[in-house]
Amino acid sequence: MHISQAFATRSPEGSEGPDAGRASRRRPARGRASAALTAAVALALVLTGCGGGGGGDSAPKSAGSTADADRVEPLAAPPAPKLPVTVDSADGTEVTIGSTDRIVPLTGSLSEIAFTLGFGKQVVARDITATFEQAEKLPVVTRAHDVSAESVLSLKPTIVLADTTTGPAEAIDQIRDAGIPLLVVEPAKELADVGRRIDTVAEALGVPSAGTELKERTESRIAAVQKSIPDHKGGEKPRVSFLYLRGSASVYLLGGAESGAGSLLEAAGAVDAGKESGLDKDFTAITSEALAKAAPDAILLMTKGYESVGGMDGLVKIPGIAETPAGMDRRIVTVDDGVLLNYGPRTDRVLAEIVEQLYAKGGTGQ
Repeated sequence: MHISQAFATRSPEGSEGPDAGRASRRRPARGRASAALTAAVALALVLTGCGGGGGGDSAPKSAGSTADADRVEPLAAPPAPKLPVTVDSADGTEVTIGSTDRIVPLTGSLSEIAFTLGFGKQVVARDITATFEQAEKLPVVTRAHDVSAESVLSLKPTIVLADTTTGPAEAIDQIRDAGIPLLVVEPAKELADVGRRIDTVAEALGVPSAGTELKERTESRIAAVQKSIPDHKGGEKPRVSFLYLRGSASVYLLGGAESGAGSLLEAAGAVDAGKESGLDKDFTAITSEALAKAAPDAILLMTKGYESVGGMDGLVKIPGIAETPAGMDRRIVTVDDGVLLNYGPRTDRVLAEIVEQLYAKGGTGQ
């Protein structure tokens, strides 16, 4: 899962999110406390397979959101690739791509971009964070969130797409040493990264004009969603806290300035309550004191995280949540794990779900 897919993602992923659970020597150190939280998230993702445990209430969903979240929408008529191309990789190397016949994306968000650009038939594998319908039958080349170099190489890829959270580093080196073109892309951390990521992948696949088309389509749709945001009563924006939960692994985290969700919340006309309360890292352990300071009017959750604690009844049993305005009003927003923090071609749908749920019933969000 990139929780900054971020970890989804950026993960946990995006989304990542789911991909954030990966360890890599290329990732800068953040200090012991942050490392401990990252390890906890990684353990949770391994134990749950990016899924939820427990039963409980089903998460609220907007109309048609399940179908939207489970599928990508490829461009109608993508152009033929113009190859070879030489592009700069985020890890400081140059990569020359001569064929897109067999593509292996190593994060869910990169799979999403490749499919949406029109390369679905050429993608021959996926990692565990590629959860959309068109990719579900592809072989998985990761174990938990670590790449299996042997599995990748057995598929004889002509290009491998990774990002700086992909690991372990030894697997990346093994793929490169085998002579496979491997492009490392900077991960997406905010809404502003959507266009950059699309352009980077499109250029590497030899279809820069398709990248421009997809970027413009995505940005136009995001702008249209933002126009639908209702006026705030009294001029005050709703305060929203992003929580990362894995009940079966006892992981309960409150998102801060680097969680990956802040720009989505701001685009939805809300305030990132964790960031605004002074949490300057990615995640911190949930405490009653931290929640009281954040004082969220609503809580943003990944769907499987919500399910893993037993739905609403379990959520309000987490210390401090029942005492927040969000807990008292039972006001939550949930988005599928595999897409929330991807910051890719489906981000307009993510934003639409957040807006619809946050401002439900004429702006009450209940």
